[in-house]
Amino acid sequence: MKVITFGEIMLRLAPEGYLRFTQADKFGVVYGGGEANVAVSLANYGVDAAYVTKLPKHEIGQAAVNALRRFGVDTSMIVRGGDRVGIYFNEKGASQRPSKVIYDRAHSAIAEAKPEDFDWKKIFDGADWFHFTGITPALNPTVAAICLDACKAAKEQGVKISCDLNFRKKLWSREQAKETMSELCKYVDVCISNEEDAHDVFGIDAENTDIAGGKLNQDGYKSVARQLAEKFGFEKVAITLRSSISANDNDWQALLYDGKEYCFSKSYHMHIVDRVGGGDSFGGGLIYACLNGYSTQDAVEFAVAASCLKHSIEGDFNLVSVDEVRALAGGNGTGRIQR
Repeated sequence: MKVITFGEIMLRLAPEGYLRFTQADKFGVVYGGGEANVAVSLANYGVDAAYVTKLPKHEIGQAAVNALRRFGVDTSMIVRGGDRVGIYFNEKGASQRPSKVIYDRAHSAIAEAKPEDFDWKKIFDGADWFHFTGITPALNPTVAAICLDACKAAKEQGVKISCDLNFRKKLWSREQAKETMSELCKYVDVCISNEEDAHDVFGIDAENTDIAGGKLNQDGYKSVARQLAEKFGFEKVAITLRSSISANDNDWQALLYDGKEYCFSKSYHMHIVDRVGGGDSFGGGLIYACLNGYSTQDAVEFAVAASCLKHSIEGDFNLVSVDEVRALAGGNGTGRIQR
């Protein structure tokens, strides 16, 4: 099994602990980004995962490459060039104070990439799956065109495609997202979304649901999944359901719809260490489950358990094994020490 992911890996700078930006006199460094996080998850599960992007030839670009190599991701198809690695600053929220992200990613190497930088026919040789998110085409129209080239090439070579809608209002407008993602989603087999993304990108809402107040209505999410599947012909639609009690405590669940069954996972009450990459870890778990022929119910249970565990891990990457995910999905969620 070989999976290709494509997107932007960024340098993440964060104050220590729960300090605010204005309190910090030092910042911790990790690397991450939607599709890179998925690649790391899959590599940890033993999947041949390759990550495609463009990074500068200098040492900071190499540090990003090394961060992926450390966890077994194939970096051989990363294009080298450009001047800078995108940066994002992450302030960790606590209690009723939300987390905050500030981007400094303009003119990054991938944002200034050209379509001719990527030989998609060669990249997809022997591949089984391609994954991207809505963050990547949001960078600019040229990168959106590169994503479209990738989707067309993947389809020509019989590669399954998954996409996490991941709307980011700091990158583009709802109108821009709808126009671009409507074209890209024509090629997608498995769509991952949440209640906010479905509304922001396609104007599809879950009825009788109060996101801020934590009121979730399962029938509303069934409707969202069905509408997405009917609009684009997706084989599967996954809807993640997060109830935010506070910045530290969330309830976490998901729905997976396969055109026939609506399967809801069990719900987890999570005390959060780091929520960045939580959705990406869900995507990685779902791709792994699909590639291994899991039933619809088992697939959503595995993906949600994987994501639940990620919320306990610092940094963007989900550093867990298949056995750890299976143990949690199977009901072992006590957190008791393993000896």
